Amino acid sequence: MKFNPNARLDTSQVQDRRGGGGGGLSRGGFGSLPGGRGGLAVGGGLGLLVLAAVVIFYFVSGGSGGNASTGLLQGATGNSTVNNEQLAATCQSGQDANTNEDCAVVGIVNSVQAYWGDALAASGGTYREADTVFYTGSTGTGCGQGTSGMGPFYCPSDQQVYIDLSFWDELRTTFGANDAPFTQAYVLAHEYGHHVQNLLGTSDRVGTATGATSGSVRLELQADCYAGVWAKHASTVPGADGQILITEITDSDLANAVQTAGAIGDDYIQSKLGGRNVDPSQFSHGTSAQRQQWLQTGYRTGDPAACNTFDTNDLG
Repeated sequence: MKFNPNARLDTSQVQDRRGGGGGGLSRGGFGSLPGGRGGLAVGGGLGLLVLAAVVIFYFVSGGSGGNASTGLLQGATGNSTVNNEQLAATCQSGQDANTNEDCAVVGIVNSVQAYWGDALAASGGTYREADTVFYTGSTGTGCGQGTSGMGPFYCPSDQQVYIDLSFWDELRTTFGANDAPFTQAYVLAHEYGHHVQNLLGTSDRVGTATGATSGSVRLELQADCYAGVWAKHASTVPGADGQILITEITDSDLANAVQTAGAIGDDYIQSKLGGRNVDPSQFSHGTSAQRQQWLQTGYRTGDPAACNTFDTNDLG
């Protein structure tokens, strides 16, 4: 994946809470949302499952993505001070995104949001931008305490995406996936897929059940598909200055993302990482094959309508 060296980056779509305005990537662990089923965050760690336990993220208000106001975790602490000065000074152009991982994330966020802004407008909808929050260790969110152990997640209450950038290391060392630039793009585009679902009201259809055909699985697979749809159009999406942000996505880039999707399926994590028998009744995010299939469906069609996982009996 390559960025247009002349394109301007917009760091206002990112909140840097890492302390001192950033200054490099943090490295940390990976786990689960404290309390398991008690949080409101969606898609934590791309819907990744903690090694020996299935963790489900859903809205405690009965699956409502738009009005989840009850049951919020209280007393959220952690760094909440935003300082974008260093990020803004470092990440100004696509050339910076080609050489700096922080800036690459900014460019990806800019591209994903620009795509969905146009796509929803074309269908008569309205897209509201969602900031991506960089943090280290822990931070307060509208959904309670966010920690690096949750992996990347989307909080519908404050409509923001959260990520401790140490997650890229975790993909490689714990899950045996890769941390290539386009894999990072897949991760972020998946989380923004949850934002789109929240805006469209799709999240209301999730419910609290688990299982191979549950609403949770359908939500995660659709977010994978939405990530693929963005990827199909990424090389044509202009930024705020009208210049195309991403100039090239190769077959190798797509293969990296597909490989990662295969390393974060319910079946793979239960058996390979959790060391236990595969239990479909506990699925909440889809099998490896399903996640790969829906990512590729989005990329192949480039059509959000092809991502209707809620009205099909064939999830792959």
